Amino acid sequence: MKKNTKFLVLALLVSFMSVGVYKIFFEAPPLVSESYQIPSQQDSMNPTTQLTSALKEKSELNFTEAAERTVNAVVHVKNVATTRQPRSLFDYYYGSGETQKAIRGAGSGVILSPDGLIVTNNHVIKGASELQVTLNNNKTYVAEVIGSSSQNDIALLKIDATELDYLPFGDSDQISVGEWVLAVGNPFNLTSTVTAGIVSAKARDLSGSDNQFQSFIQTDAAVNPGNSGGALVNTRGELIGINTAITSQTGSFVGYSFAIPSNNAKKIVEDLIEFGNVRKAVLGVRGTDLNSETAKQLEIEISQGFYINGVDPKSGAYKAGLKKGDIIKSIDNIRIRKFADMTGYLSSKNPGETVTITYLRNNNERESKVTLDIFKVYQIEDIGLEVSEISKDQLQKYGASSGVVISKVLPNSFTKNDITGVLITKINDKEVYTIEDVKTIIKNKNSEEPMLVTFLTPKGQEKTYVFR
Repeated sequence: MKKNTKFLVLALLVSFMSVGVYKIFFEAPPLVSESYQIPSQQDSMNPTTQLTSALKEKSELNFTEAAERTVNAVVHVKNVATTRQPRSLFDYYYGSGETQKAIRGAGSGVILSPDGLIVTNNHVIKGASELQVTLNNNKTYVAEVIGSSSQNDIALLKIDATELDYLPFGDSDQISVGEWVLAVGNPFNLTSTVTAGIVSAKARDLSGSDNQFQSFIQTDAAVNPGNSGGALVNTRGELIGINTAITSQTGSFVGYSFAIPSNNAKKIVEDLIEFGNVRKAVLGVRGTDLNSETAKQLEIEISQGFYINGVDPKSGAYKAGLKKGDIIKSIDNIRIRKFADMTGYLSSKNPGETVTITYLRNNNERESKVTLDIFKVYQIEDIGLEVSEISKDQLQKYGASSGVVISKVLPNSFTKNDITGVLITKINDKEVYTIEDVKTIIKNKNSEEPMLVTFLTPKGQEKTYVFR
């Protein structure tokens, strides 16, 4: 009996051990779901939220609305030259013959008012016998030139039309590097072309180019020949620039292009309408950009700003107390890093307006209000030169007691050389000190008598030319 009991206990023990081994090595552990949250449920919420956010962001970058507002306000401008083709020797001799029209070039323009005011580039209309403007609906008009400024490369046209779509000016001072923009125009005679890009840089200086305007918006929106004079707009469809130039060895788009800021274009257009020419506002200071090299030479600590090397007497800057050695940091809270920043902003202001200058003097920040002066120029049409006044300090550098300085060589000039910076000290043996002196002498001159003009170069070379 005891023996049977031992065998029963042993059998039970083996059974329990077998069940235990099975449980440990062969049976999967039970799932406990009451106190455990599946990670994939919570994680799946974040990707969904991020995807929704990304889609929302992309919808904000949808340019269709801005494009729709813009394309009907951008026109195709054709520069047409009219010539006469002689059909006989008689026609050739007397300059008669069949009239023929040929397109010399083409560009774009932006409608500024419902009654047909259009802004474009001056180089688009240069030398035209006739200007044809084609709207986005294919209607074509002959345009009249209201005014133009070759120095600023802006021209204002007018067509006889009403109820046109037009673009409002935006504030180009408020755009930011990296902001999305659209370029709208007619490249390669392809009408209503829209390209997108970002603002790559502001106040870009293109010194050395044919265009004398020194403060461009740089973008990477594709701009090609034919886009000139077209619109650069923000995502709200506001005009923030007039597409003007590309820098390329091939003449086609290579990654960046340039536009005249809308604030400057607006001021030029208003001047052309009101005065017939562009009035330039100046501070009355001379100087240089700051960088690490010039800062080291001048023994100053900062490497950005405009260093004042001279102040013109009787100028607004002189009256406001600005001095040689001051460093302009901002104008009306617009940061001034270089000369192009300053000229770009001042080109949007009118003579007589007051601006707030923030500057450094002996490392101490100061602030002054400056009333802007008008940059006085006069064009001597007979010899094709534009002159402006010069200070006594500048005259001393030439070793002269009188004179006006040549600021621009006009297309009809007697010389093809760049003689800007040369003084005119006398006209008809009379010394000239101001623009008014030049005007008076030329006005009182007999139209049949020759004009004697005495020139003085910065190196002190003096020559007198006789113009008949």
